[in-house]
Amino acid sequence: MANRTAHPHESWLPEANTATTDFPLTHLPYGAFEHEGQQHLCVAIGSHLLDLHACAASGLLPPTLVEACQAPTLNALMSLGHRSWTLLRETLTTLLHAKADPAKRQAAEAALHSIAGATLAKPIHVPNYTDFYASIHHATRVGQLFRPDQPLLPNYRHIPIGYHGRASSIIPSGTPITRPSGQSRPTDLTAKPNFHPTNALDYELELALYVGQPSLLGSPIPIGAAAHHLFGISLLNDWSARDIQSWEYQPLGPFLAKNFATTVSPWVTPMAALEPFHAPAFHRDSTDPKPLPYLHSISDQKHGSLDVKLEVFLSTKATSANKLQPYLLSNSNAQDLYWTPAQLIAHHTSNGCNLQVGDLLATGTISGPAESSAGCLLELTRNGTQPILLPTGESRTFLEDGDEIILRGSCEAPNHPRIGLGECRATILPAHT
Repeated sequence: MANRTAHPHESWLPEANTATTDFPLTHLPYGAFEHEGQQHLCVAIGSHLLDLHACAASGLLPPTLVEACQAPTLNALMSLGHRSWTLLRETLTTLLHAKADPAKRQAAEAALHSIAGATLAKPIHVPNYTDFYASIHHATRVGQLFRPDQPLLPNYRHIPIGYHGRASSIIPSGTPITRPSGQSRPTDLTAKPNFHPTNALDYELELALYVGQPSLLGSPIPIGAAAHHLFGISLLNDWSARDIQSWEYQPLGPFLAKNFATTVSPWVTPMAALEPFHAPAFHRDSTDPKPLPYLHSISDQKHGSLDVKLEVFLSTKATSANKLQPYLLSNSNAQDLYWTPAQLIAHHTSNGCNLQVGDLLATGTISGPAESSAGCLLELTRNGTQPILLPTGESRTFLEDGDEIILRGSCEAPNHPRIGLGECRATILPAHT
């Protein structure tokens, strides 16, 4: 009987070949996990993770990559540049392929661990964090709540809006969120504000863009080279206290309403895995202004966006008690972002601001044109005036203690295995008293 020919994307791990897996051989997202008191880098494959530290120690990786793969975070690997990223990805793909060398396969099997039994950690040290406001649908709906006569300010279609966030409070998926306290706007603006736990805790569905190649201070990155600086993406939840935000955001923007916590998913999808899922940039209305030259590239307009399907789920105490599935709050797509990742990078550095390895650029809330595609409760409930009715009989305007928010993302394209970004989740704890 003739030997069966292995599919080009087939792994020797059977679960990596199923149509529903998040982590087929074509994905290989990077992560980190706790192992015997240390943090080890890994890649996800099927329902397992492959310990890169162990692979390096077993001689399965090229000598030039050993030190970086035995570091606790991905920053050392990112610093090596594109050739090293490609070399590692090709090495791992060969190692995990169905036609892998039997001896190397046996060594790799010894470095496998179940994802379900692992304690996942934050795989990248983030020196700096910038949060953008790149969804025109989100910006418009929020503007309609607070500025009905002028929902979208004149600058929005000309300039990617963003602010610098707090890198120290970026936390890995699964870490609980303590309800923050702060000042909120008094009903009578002549009275003193109150200081209390937020009554308007919200999530924001976003993507994290990780910088893998730095830039020099004083040297803007041309838009044609901007994508070259990206290493990968993950899911991100920019937690927001809306009542605190409404009191503090003028005149300088978000501060304590957002810097108490930002959750990132544990898996970083490399840009190489996203090649089949690039898409044209947002189709602008004919009346919209053309981006200024430093923000415009024909190539970026043709395929600078990403086709990433996104979902938000809510699980409450009652949901868990009744063993119900989490409730789908909304779904959207990263294609609905008004600005592409390259435009965000080009604008960020246009004044000479330098990027560092590991810097995180968040897209801002990703919302689509439909009401059901709103990426936060501020939009879905119209700032708390239209509660969401849940299957348990509960309702929500904003998040309550014990609620868990779960973000999921996936990419699909013809003739290519589906990939999933994993989950980004966290549960709300009561405020400190």
